[in-house]
Amino acid sequence: MTDEMTRLLRGGRAPAVRRPPKSHLRAWVAGVGLLAYLGVVLAATLSPTPLDKGYGGAIDKVLSVGYRNGLPAWFGYAELEFLANVAMFIPLGFLLGLVLPRRGIWVGILLLPAFSAGVEACQAMFLAARFATIGDVIANSIGGWVGLLAAVIIRALVYARDQKVIARALHDARFGPPR
Repeated sequence: MTDEMTRLLRGGRAPAVRRPPKSHLRAWVAGVGLLAYLGVVLAATLSPTPLDKGYGGAIDKVLSVGYRNGLPAWFGYAELEFLANVAMFIPLGFLLGLVLPRRGIWVGILLLPAFSAGVEACQAMFLAARFATIGDVIANSIGGWVGLLAAVIIRALVYARDQKVIARALHDARFGPPR
């Protein structure tokens, strides 16, 4: 039996052990990533010409290979574009979910569609070759929310793991490691 355990059994107090300070590294790294990815999204969505201009033949070839390998016939260019819009906003939602505080996640739920609507409004007002659609806002919002949800789940898992590690470290500091 350790001296601390003997002292506790006799009514003594265990030495005070402090919890480690919170790390802000996750939010800082995610913030830098978010700013960089925002630049990528803005460059892709606000370029004067659509990203797929001149790639129609390549897109048709990709779809035809997909059809030969089991892609349903109903899946065409519109569905591919919708999925591309979803996929483009998943990292944005994920990084936003890492940056926002736990209690501020609801801001992301509102901010992602607002950002997408702003991009689409800019396309409609300033870019003649681009087409702004509500479908793009919906696809972008879905992608952003999927990324946000993934960040929330991962943060919850990491938090639960960290709480176990901290509790174990505090226990070991008070009572010594298990034998």
